[in-house]
Amino acid sequence: MGAIERNPKDSMKSTWRHKDWSTWSHQEKMMDVLRAHPTDIKRAVPVHAKTDSMPYVPHSQAHKWVLIHAFWPIIAQEFFTRATGYQVHIAAAAVFYMLAFKANAIHEISLLRELGHQYGHLDGDKHERDQVPDHATTSVWRSLELTGALRPLMCIALTYNKSALPSASMPWLWLPLEIGLYGIVLDFFFYWYHRCMHESDTLWQFHRTHHLTKHPNPLLSLYADGVQEAFDIVGIPLLTWGTMRLMGLPMGFFDWWVCHEYVVFTEIWGHSGLRVWNTPATTATPFLQYFDAELITEDHDLHHRQGWKSSHSYGKQTRLWDRIFGTTTKRIEMSSDNIDWNAPVALRMFW
Repeated sequence: MGAIERNPKDSMKSTWRHKDWSTWSHQEKMMDVLRAHPTDIKRAVPVHAKTDSMPYVPHSQAHKWVLIHAFWPIIAQEFFTRATGYQVHIAAAAVFYMLAFKANAIHEISLLRELGHQYGHLDGDKHERDQVPDHATTSVWRSLELTGALRPLMCIALTYNKSALPSASMPWLWLPLEIGLYGIVLDFFFYWYHRCMHESDTLWQFHRTHHLTKHPNPLLSLYADGVQEAFDIVGIPLLTWGTMRLMGLPMGFFDWWVCHEYVVFTEIWGHSGLRVWNTPATTATPFLQYFDAELITEDHDLHHRQGWKSSHSYGKQTRLWDRIFGTTTKRIEMSSDNIDWNAPVALRMFW
């Protein structure tokens, strides 16, 4: 009996960056210009043994990074309206916040690339980070564009009010609670949707592509089938927003935008495999710490590396639901005694 041929679309082979620049597609050139792929092939990436200690990102640094990137477009809109007297039309707001969303995401991906060259990656002594495969450069880039368009458009379509200044419509007293609760509620829906995709033969077909990468990078968080993309980009955030509204929380445009920026920061970082101890920035940190339910980068990295149809660590914002429903797994490199608490990492806030 002859060998079964592998589907070419299952290949993770990535050679395009080693070819002449003139042969690259538009999407590949954009990845290069914006420094979006996870490594620079001309620079070395440090390799560490799994027992080597690693630095950490203080919570204050992560909060600072997210808040700066969440609020610069809001401040720009406030300044424009006060300076000109014109309200920002919904169409203009859609374009502006789509561009801001994409700029923030690309900046974080670029930041993680630089940190990777400085500190290395998890499991780096066994395998380097997977790159965007040759056959998927166009689809991955289009997914990045789609994510950067649909999430802001959804927020604007459901909640934008052009007649209100951002400073007047932001529920300042509710915002800290919304930030912390949003990640927990979203993760409840994500946990069960994610776990069902692993455990159901019918649903697995929509998730298996995403698991072809065993050592993901931030761009490969977008390497998925269309059905999964739809739920990730729109379905889960929409369910979360509706639940928060049913709880009586304001969840207007500007506070929802801030919550999105917190979630996206964690989504991108969680696929980086960066060998720097980091937990998601959230105002729910004291609550999650009490129940030992903080997510760290290695949780999702092990989910990709060790999990297939039968897996673990299904949460993407917290470890709360994994702990409650018994699907945690033992960490290897990011154990508490392997962190150098005298080596904080400062995040580059601007380009």
